[in-house]
Amino acid sequence: MKKGIIGIIDYGGGNIGSVRNSLKYLGYKSQVVKNSEHMEKVDKLIIPGVGEFSSAVGEIKKIGIFDAIGDWIDDGNPFLGICLGYQMLFEKSEESPGTMGLGIIEGEVKRFRKGKVPHIGWNWVEASSNSLIESGYYYFVNSYYPEPSNGNYTIGTTENAGTVFASAIEFDNAIGVQFHPEKSGMLGLRFLKRWLEC
Repeated sequence: MKKGIIGIIDYGGGNIGSVRNSLKYLGYKSQVVKNSEHMEKVDKLIIPGVGEFSSAVGEIKKIGIFDAIGDWIDDGNPFLGICLGYQMLFEKSEESPGTMGLGIIEGEVKRFRKGKVPHIGWNWVEASSNSLIESGYYYFVNSYYPEPSNGNYTIGTTENAGTVFASAIEFDNAIGVQFHPEKSGMLGLRFLKRWLEC
C-alpha cells in the first residue's frame, strides 16, 4: 500500500505525541483529527489511548465525529484502536455505566478484580500465528480490559494476576490492542509497521 496520511483522533486525552513520533520514525505523515473535514483527508485512522471512557466518548461526540468513526469502520477503512481506543470499539464499559461505545464488536469492557490496579508495565502477549503482532513483552497501562463475546476475533492474549484477557483483536478491517505499541520498543514498532503497510 502507498504511504498515505494517518489520522489520529484527538479527544483531549490520547497519547498523540508518542504515536505521531512513532509514525514519523516509520516514515509516515500524520494528521491530528479534530473534525469530519480532517477525516476526509486521511487514509488510515487511529484512536490512541489514555483517559476515561465516558469523557473520551463525550469529547468525540462533541467534535461531531463519533458516528463518522463507526461509518469509517463499517465502510471497510483501516482502523487501529490503542488502549482506550481499543475499548471504545465495544458496546459498553464498567468504567462508565450508561455510556455506549462504538458497538463495532459485541462485548463489554470490565475492571480487573485481582492484583494491582492499574495494571502497569511490561507484560507478555501471546499472539496467534496469523496476526500482525508477535508474541513478546509489550507495555500496558490499564485498569480495564475488553471481553469480546466472540473469542474468534482475539489475536493476542495476556495474563494479569490470574485474569487472561484479549489484549489484541482483529475484526475485519479494525484492529484493537490493549498495550501501547508506541511505548513497546521494537516489537511495538514492528507491529505498527505491519499495520501501516497492509
